[in-house]
Amino acid sequence: MKKLVLSAGLLAFLWTSSLKAQGVADTLTSPVRKLTFEEANFVSSYYSQTGNNAAVTGGTGSEKLTDVGGGFNVTFSMLDRKSRKNSFTLDASIEKYTSASSDQIDPATVSSASRTDEHFYPSLVWSRKNEKTGHTFGLSAAYSTEFDYKSYGGGLFYTKTAPDNNSEFTARLNVFLDTWKIILPAELRPEGYPTGAREDSKGIPYKPRNSYNLSFGYSRVINPDLQLMLMVDPSYQEGLLSTPFHRVYFNDNSLRVEKLPGKRMKLPASIRANYFAGDRLVLRSFYRFYADDWGMTAHTASLETVFKVSPFFSVTPHYRFNAQTGIDDFAPYGESSPVSEYYTSDFDLSKFSSHFAGLGFRFSTPGGILGVSSWKSMELRYGYYGRSTGLKAHIVSLSVQFR
Repeated sequence: MKKLVLSAGLLAFLWTSSLKAQGVADTLTSPVRKLTFEEANFVSSYYSQTGNNAAVTGGTGSEKLTDVGGGFNVTFSMLDRKSRKNSFTLDASIEKYTSASSDQIDPATVSSASRTDEHFYPSLVWSRKNEKTGHTFGLSAAYSTEFDYKSYGGGLFYTKTAPDNNSEFTARLNVFLDTWKIILPAELRPEGYPTGAREDSKGIPYKPRNSYNLSFGYSRVINPDLQLMLMVDPSYQEGLLSTPFHRVYFNDNSLRVEKLPGKRMKLPASIRANYFAGDRLVLRSFYRFYADDWGMTAHTASLETVFKVSPFFSVTPHYRFNAQTGIDDFAPYGESSPVSEYYTSDFDLSKFSSHFAGLGFRFSTPGGILGVSSWKSMELRYGYYGRSTGLKAHIVSLSVQFR
């Protein structure tokens, strides 16, 4: 949960001016098969959190973090010679964050790795839809980078829509190949080992972390008022799954770097239900069960209510509850056994429950916003997150859409 909230208005203005200058129009029904603009979305957000269970310092210490970011996605489409719709979506986001806990990797310097960093992650998706047969096939490519890691991703997906358009099956496969710098806490570095700071990172080794994700979904229109979707998303990870600069303090007062198994299987299964209770009220519900072979299980349930104050303005209160068990190898500060094969004091892997509640305001009109006909909607959302471990967070986001 993080993203951004300052640049959307400026990006929106620049985008709209560009569209007017080019005179782009929707020509999907035209015999001229040319690339046509369909939709653009801009998102900006601000996120902040506090807490006292930082994994960098062994499960205790400040978790204060702020994140400001922005992103956009834009979709173009064209018809090929067989009248199949080809869509191209470019997505790009950038975040800048500061982390009090990451600054404790090396408390003796103010240039600790990841004390402040930027996260940049673009992606490109192509899909081809055949309206006659109901088949859609697509490919995706993604890249992500921070100071201490890089990720390369690729995927493919297939969708089959029923002839009556009342049901749909989707299958996806995504692969992410990551490399991580082995940055160690100051007191656990071998003699001569680089600090990991930007000016002293030469010679630090890298290790891989690979993820393979499958996803299967089936959606069905039960009746004009009710829609359901079932999803199963198995995944497998291998490589460096622990974080090298997370400390673990043992019950004999010794200290080591976090160590976790090199493989992990995850199996989430979920159901979504959307109910249209008249012209002014929509209920969106979600439930997910999660289990993995590290010993964690979790239950997540959420409800979002969309209340249409008018045809152009809606209010969206939302709430999410999550409860999870800790993994087998978790222990708080000073409670891990030195004879354990694996060990961590990362409270993200501990037993806890959490609540996320918020409110959204959405404005949308067919005639455009502020005299801009292509500016179709604008939404402002606020959310508060609280965890039973004491972590608290606030997020504000703004999104705008052009068509």
